[in-house]
Amino acid sequence: MPVAVVLGITADIGRGLAERLLRDGWDVIGLGRDLDRVDDLRGADLIPCDVSDPSEIAAAADQIKAAGREWDLFVSSVGTMEPIGPFFDLDFDQWERSVSINSTAQLRVLHAIWPQRAGPVDIMLMAGGGTNNPFRNYSAYCVSKIMLIKMCELIDDEAPDANAFIIGPGFTRTRIHEETLRAGDAAGSGLAKTQAFLEDAQGTSLDDIYAHMRWCMQAGRAAAGGRNFSTVHDPWRDGDALAGALTGDADALRLRRAPVRGLIS
Repeated sequence: MPVAVVLGITADIGRGLAERLLRDGWDVIGLGRDLDRVDDLRGADLIPCDVSDPSEIAAAADQIKAAGREWDLFVSSVGTMEPIGPFFDLDFDQWERSVSINSTAQLRVLHAIWPQRAGPVDIMLMAGGGTNNPFRNYSAYCVSKIMLIKMCELIDDEAPDANAFIIGPGFTRTRIHEETLRAGDAAGSGLAKTQAFLEDAQGTSLDDIYAHMRWCMQAGRAAAGGRNFSTVHDPWRDGDALAGALTGDADALRLRRAPVRGLIS
């Protein structure tokens, strides 16, 4: 039975992916805070892990090692958009803590459990808004996600036994939007956009996010490794056509500095 480590299993997307993995016959190890939120999730082995505390990360990794568990899939659904507001109006310590939670702390977990991988493994991280344009008033969240995007490419380059990819699910109905509502006017235009979404739109379904993840796993490292995908905008449902196009294009869906057309060759 394949083993999946789901970091952030108490988050809405994390729980949703864990439920679907369990349904499909996976052995799920769930890491997260406030595990009472998922105490009704039958079949998952739950381990407390607050990613803001390195000692809890080390303890969780030790528990997995002591149980002799070797994992095949790592999924991280950890994320916070707080603090929200103009960068120079924010408390820097809070901003720096958010960057850590959204990026380096998740990578610390992956680094800690890396020796327990089963062999060739899949790694799924989650992207967010602002990759291709400024994400005003959400700077900590934005720069963290860009770091994760680049880390997928670096892991792909350095670890030939890992298919590391990152998926941006688009607007999804999760508790994370409560952070924008709490921020109020500090969120700028993000407040009205979020309010409109919560009132009228369904957003990306958990079934689509799960199906997209499974497509990336099936497509394999040659097509998916090191790539930054959008569940909403990329034609992953075309299956073989997209996989073939990506296999032949080393630059597609990666962070790149494009030259100024006509001025720099």
